[in-house]
Amino acid sequence: LAALAGWMAALAAAVLPHWRQSSYAGDAIITAVGLHEGLWMSCAAQSTGQVQCRLHDSLLSLEVHIQTSRALMVISLLLGFFGIIVSVVGMKCTKVGEEDPVTKSRIAVAGGVLFVLSGLCTLAAVSLYATQVTYEFFRESTIPINARYEFGSALFVGWGAASLSLLGGSLLCCSWPAKERRGQQYHRQSQLSTAREYV
Repeated sequence: LAALAGWMAALAAAVLPHWRQSSYAGDAIITAVGLHEGLWMSCAAQSTGQVQCRLHDSLLSLEVHIQTSRALMVISLLLGFFGIIVSVVGMKCTKVGEEDPVTKSRIAVAGGVLFVLSGLCTLAAVSLYATQVTYEFFRESTIPINARYEFGSALFVGWGAASLSLLGGSLLCCSWPAKERRGQQYHRQSQLSTAREYV
């Protein structure tokens, strides 16, 4: 459930146009228009409540960090989607796939690995974008502070999504087959006892 919630939050973060927003820091008068930008579109919100959005026209004209974040989020969503399918097959409560509990546990672990990779991609995308926003905000520039950009709400949703995906994936990875654990412990004990006999 945690991994599924993380994937849905990552999907929401990828779609939301609030990756960065107008900064209201400084002592100047706050403008009547708030600007929001995301991976796919940029929006302008009027003080009257009217919002106008425009899709990014060209992919190649976008900045490198936006293109990279886009690619990482798409990869994250694909990994999470396949992780959901694999995890459902690997659950003990489902009748899909193999009936052998050891095989089901292995499938669940594979789903957990996919969720962990998905969470890492989300974390990398959001952190890269946040780093660029921070750099542009604090660098020396003639642009006034209240005309610069700061973190949008989608970044925090993305960080939460990455945390949930990593948590859910880690819990799924803990469902390693019990028989193999016992076999590995027995193999280690037999190796230790053999080594003692040679000593």
